Amino acid sequence: QVQLVESGGGLVQAGGSLKLSCVVSGRYFSINAIGWYRQSPGKQRELVADMRSDGNTKYTDSVEGRFTFSRDFAKNTVSLQMNSLKPEDTAVYYCNADLWDGRYSRVYWGQGTQVTVSS
Repeated sequence: QVQLVESGGGLVQAGGSLKLSCVVSGRYFSINAIGWYRQSPGKQRELVADMRSDGNTKYTDSVEGRFTFSRDFAKNTVSLQMNSLKPEDTAVYYCNADLWDGRYSRVYWGQGTQVTVSS
């Protein structure tokens, strides 16, 4: 059973920093893509940053230059370092992984972690 467990959310003032982490556990063959999404009240869930199997990382325009996505292969962990946070970054952040189990690709989601940025 694959699980994605996030940690690191919280309350921070505008201009501050937070680091989110996501640990992937369970059996899978390879990762097609892994990343972070976020959802604010009344808005659709949006991609924040992700890394594809070719190692390329993509960021949504609004976080480019402020957020850094990283992956620790040995620990099966991905992280999102968020700097210069703005009130509009307030959202529930979800870890997402598209995994190949040798036969099928399946998409998994973490439970989400709240990030609140006060002005």
